[in-house]
Amino acid sequence: MITESFDRRTLANMEIALERACAVLSSGAEKHRARRHIASRIVQCAASGNRTLGALTAAAVAAAKELAVRQKRKANG
Repeated sequence: MITESFDRRTLANMEIALERACAVLSSGAEKHRARRHIASRIVQCAASGNRTLGALTAAAVAAAKELAVRQKRKANG
């Protein structure tokens, strides 16, 4: 379980990073799937040893931007 893998500070940083990245997402039916995608990138980042708020937020925002590009491509056909 994720709470057993990381200390409290890292978990708090992960949560903040997720909220910051999700704030830039459009709302809608895909939001839960998007949050899961972003969260998985945050976990990957933390598991690799990058556990600062800055590093976790950067990974989260990069994942959100990736999703935004995908959504744009879908919308444009």
